[in-house]
Amino acid sequence: MTDTYKTISCPACGKVMKKIFIPSVGINIDICSESCGGMFFDNKELRQFNKASDDVSEIKKVLDGKSFISVDESQTRICPACGKPMVKTSIKGLGIQIDTCYTCGGVFLDNGELDVIRQGVRKTTVNDLKIQNGILDENTVKTFYKEFQQEEAVNNRSNEIIGEFLFGYRSSGFWGRRSPGLLDFLFMVLR
Repeated sequence: MTDTYKTISCPACGKVMKKIFIPSVGINIDICSESCGGMFFDNKELRQFNKASDDVSEIKKVLDGKSFISVDESQTRICPACGKPMVKTSIKGLGIQIDTCYTCGGVFLDNGELDVIRQGVRKTTVNDLKIQNGILDENTVKTFYKEFQQEEAVNNRSNEIIGEFLFGYRSSGFWGRRSPGLLDFLFMVLR
């Protein structure tokens, strides 16, 4: 999806968001400058600002010196670009959850979350301190491997779903009847 040119409402507080043109990258960012300080980035726009070296001076001008209302960050937000529910996405190691639209790719950041992303600040855990100090006890190692295995299980299941979608799946075992996948339908149409 391209840059949203229509006026949109903030998914956190409902107020009208202000469009801020960022000349260095040629895009508009929607900022809730008069209420909660949240920001909406259309598909892939956040990539332009996620490093500490990226220019955010235009965004800072709008936000500096203002105080903003607090909002319920646990509430499901509705994407202001396409109207679909957004999903809470944890940013590993940063201790924040951002709102992501899986339909159009939009991202909503609550006030202050852009700074956290840009600084790459991590919440320090007890295990982080143990590792930094060279203390690797059995529980630290078990926790590490447990988290690693959970990530691998999620990645493997995602690959299985993609494979079933493209190639179909077998109803019972290796020799069972195979249901058609997307590629089967494409080949039928192209014949």
